[in-house]
This record gives sequence, structure tokens and C-alpha cells, in this order.
Amino acid sequence: MNRGMVESRQLSAELRAIATAVRTLAQNCQGDSLDLLALLRCLEELHRELRDGLFQAALPDNRQALYKLLKDIETEGGWPYIERMKLQSFLVNLPAEPFEAPSNEQRLIEDKVAKANASTSANVAESDSNL
Repeated sequence: MNRGMVESRQLSAELRAIATAVRTLAQNCQGDSLDLLALLRCLEELHRELRDGLFQAALPDNRQALYKLLKDIETEGGWPYIERMKLQSFLVNLPAEPFEAPSNEQRLIEDKVAKANASTSANVAESDSNL
């Protein structure tokens, strides 16, 4: 067995262990939206750190390596992406109540959500254009 296969198997085992640990942590947070949100934020931050740091530094510098990377992206399921929940999906869980005029605090929250959604859309468009 060559060295690459051994390293690949060890990486796969380590990735499975990480996935199991994250799933266990998520199960322990079941029902606690704030803890689950913290977990999602942590995963997103890790994704960003890996993508913008180590991954970019490791990008191929020759055609053969680039071909191998693109072939892997094509065959193994595309580019990794962490999708954010849409506001409409989030609001589905709220109980239906009579409409009341929003307070100043509610307006501020709605403004922040709208800005965050606009920023996310811009980041997704930028990520897609970088592919």
C-alpha cells in the first residue's frame, strides 16, 4: 500500500471522527436554538478560515494538479458551500398572530436581517464568480 493511500485513509478516519463529534454536539444542543446557532457560526467560521487561508495557499500551480483538483470537484460533489437559512423558512416556525405595527426595536432587527441577507447574496454571487 502506498503512502498516499495510507494518508488518505487516515484523513478519512479523522474526518469521520470530526463529523461524529459535531453530530454528537448538535444532538446535545437539540432544542436550544442559541447553542445550535453558535455551532453553525463556528462551522461557518472554520469553513471561511480554511478556504481563505490554507486552501488558497495550496491551490495548484501547474496544469496537471489543477486538472486533478477540478476533476475531484466535479466527481465528488462540487464546491463546498455552507447555505444560510432563508428568512422565510425561519419565520415559518413563528405562531400566527394578529398583525401589530413593529416597534423601533423590531424595525432595527428587520433592517439588520435585510442587510445580512443582502450581504449573503453578494458573498454567494462573489463566490460563484470566483469559480
